[in-house]
Amino acid sequence: MSIWPNFFIIGAAKSGTTSLYHYLKQHPQVFMSKIKEPRFFALEGHPLNFTGPDHERIRTGTTTELSDYLELFREARGAIAIGEASTIYLNHERAPGAIARRVPDARIVAVLRHPAERAFSAFQFELRDGREPLPAFEDALEAEAQRVRDGWYMGSEYKGNGFYARSLNRYFDRFDPARIRVYLYEDLVERPLWLLNDLFGFLGVDPRFTPDVSIRHNASGRARSAGLQRWLTGRQPFKEALKKAIPEQWGHRINSWAQSRNVVRSRLNPETRLRLIRDYRDDIRSLQTLIGRDLSHWLA
Repeated sequence: MSIWPNFFIIGAAKSGTTSLYHYLKQHPQVFMSKIKEPRFFALEGHPLNFTGPDHERIRTGTTTELSDYLELFREARGAIAIGEASTIYLNHERAPGAIARRVPDARIVAVLRHPAERAFSAFQFELRDGREPLPAFEDALEAEAQRVRDGWYMGSEYKGNGFYARSLNRYFDRFDPARIRVYLYEDLVERPLWLLNDLFGFLGVDPRFTPDVSIRHNASGRARSAGLQRWLTGRQPFKEALKKAIPEQWGHRINSWAQSRNVVRSRLNPETRLRLIRDYRDDIRSLQTLIGRDLSHWLA
């Protein structure tokens, strides 16, 4: 009998979802897919013929066949909460309906970051790993519409992926609101144990479990050493041998620690930030109503 996930972390990208994925993996009653972002419910049957510099990462890291997807959860027998974390699900129009058809009782989890800060972080992430050809964020924003027309993967839609209310409404249209939990990025940064305690309760697992939240995973920023960054994020024979020799959890801790030391974090230009806030203003106000959180500080 096939095992399906029963909860999904849908995003937003660069809002702490990688850290959340690793924190959840520590819970003995939670099973997370070995591949963090299979992207199955957005790209099932998709030819993966994206253009742009991110196409190879997406082509090799995406699960598009049902049998391969279910294989990711084959070892989940006995777990109470079974999940995956594909950030494309938040913004992809197809994903909410696809999840609702296959897993109608799924629980949906989102972590949302200030949309201007999230856009800049996503830009720095792509720049860090050599997939963003333009060194200036403002130039990348200017190029965004053309990239969409050219068929780039939607991770390069730095501004477009920040209209959260528009995207979340598709989930609220298909799922009982009681099965949707939305957190803010500042919750995860400032009070991670509170967030995880609440999330464990939402998922029906023991909320008394305390995970190690000392490591921040997948930090964005400009790489001090492009060569080291390629080594840390690429597939290397020596790294593959290390994976077999040390526990997976420690491998991720070491890699995340090394990546955090290899990045220099830049600050978003205040004028660019204000310009983006003006574009996001109506969506942020709609989001406040949708999730019942005061987001006035996002408009400041």
